[in-house]
Amino acid sequence: MIDRASGVDVRICERIAARVNAQLERESEPYTLEVESPGLDRPLVRPSDYERFRGHPARIVTTIAVRNQKTHRGTLGGVRGPAVILARSDGELPIPFEMIKTANLEFDPREDLRREKRERKDRR
Repeated sequence: MIDRASGVDVRICERIAARVNAQLERESEPYTLEVESPGLDRPLVRPSDYERFRGHPARIVTTIAVRNQKTHRGTLGGVRGPAVILARSDGELPIPFEMIKTANLEFDPREDLRREKRERKDRR
């Protein structure tokens, strides 16, 4: 997986794929190299992911119910000790890492359009 704070574009993927291909072509076994984006609903895997995407909407599914639910939606508030903090309308919800089954960013196209409109307005 290729990732960096400023994002990854097709040009970067092409450069890295070319380097990997050059190395793999030395091998006698056939191979297939696939390059893809983590997507708009990118998975959150490492503790650093929760910090990096602090302030973004997310969906976290837990292995056992937390506050009588296994699926939790809110805004990432980063990491505090051994837990991810999810800000919700009813307050902060700390979710211990060991209880997280899956976690993904949630993309809301309406919010993206509102943010873009604000940024255009601010540039004027």
